[in-house]
Amino acid sequence: MAASSLKVIYAALAGNCLIAITKSIAAIMTGSPAMLSEAIHSAVDTGNQFLMLYGLRRSKMPADKEFPFGHGKEIYFWSFVVAIILFAGGAGLSIFKGIDHLITPTDVKSSYVNYGVIGLATIFEGTSWYIALREFSKSKGKWGYFQAVHRSKDPSIYIVLLEDSAAIMGLAVAFLGILLSQVTGSPYFDSSAAIVIGMILGGTAILLASETKSLLIGESANQEVVQGIREIAYSCKEIKQVNEILTMHIGPDFILVNVSVDFVDPILATEVEVTVAGLDRAIKRAYPQVQRVFVEVETWRAKGSGQG
Repeated sequence: MAASSLKVIYAALAGNCLIAITKSIAAIMTGSPAMLSEAIHSAVDTGNQFLMLYGLRRSKMPADKEFPFGHGKEIYFWSFVVAIILFAGGAGLSIFKGIDHLITPTDVKSSYVNYGVIGLATIFEGTSWYIALREFSKSKGKWGYFQAVHRSKDPSIYIVLLEDSAAIMGLAVAFLGILLSQVTGSPYFDSSAAIVIGMILGGTAILLASETKSLLIGESANQEVVQGIREIAYSCKEIKQVNEILTMHIGPDFILVNVSVDFVDPILATEVEVTVAGLDRAIKRAYPQVQRVFVEVETWRAKGSGQG
């Protein structure tokens, strides 16, 4: 997944950097609020890609005494920062500029320059979007796209996919706003388009923040993984009862597992040790993302009464 993530981010970074420069030049030449919003959008996206690359690099740092489970959650933290920047930097500035131009409208010059830039941007954004969609489709399995975004534990790919989707919608809105302003001679359509673009970015940012927040706090593994671990534990004849299974994603490829079990009685200490070691190996073999397994020996009666 790391190679796919890097591929998607680098593609988005290259495209957004070129697009941001082109849109900025067009916004200065034409004075279009919608094009200025698009330039802000692409500039914010470019900065976001750098943050994602930084987060991915930080998440690969090895475990140490201060962070015994590694730095996998770095990618979740920086993904949340991306959502905040997209909301404040992208949505906030776009809406502000749109409202400002509604209050003090300015005439848009050389609208055909904007059309050319929108066409080029659509090609760049579409290419980046296709690469992100293809990689996300490989990882989503049988799930639908919205469900896959909710279930995904690697935000780096779906963040790019959602950003590019918002960018394509923004380009369509910008084109329509500039066209209507040119046809009617009213600058208000262009300014309104800037506000709509900001609202699109705001909605995207809220969705990203919601998804990455749960991962940052400590989201569990998918229920299929939890159920699979339970079945593996029950396959051990020495285990009488599986009390509970607690899981948490430390990173996209790091699941922490705590299993509370009740062993058959009587059982020798050596048999417990062998069973625990075998359970550890079986879980990690079935689910390579599980890197740490803790087995808690606890009777069902004690578990029910809250005693360890």
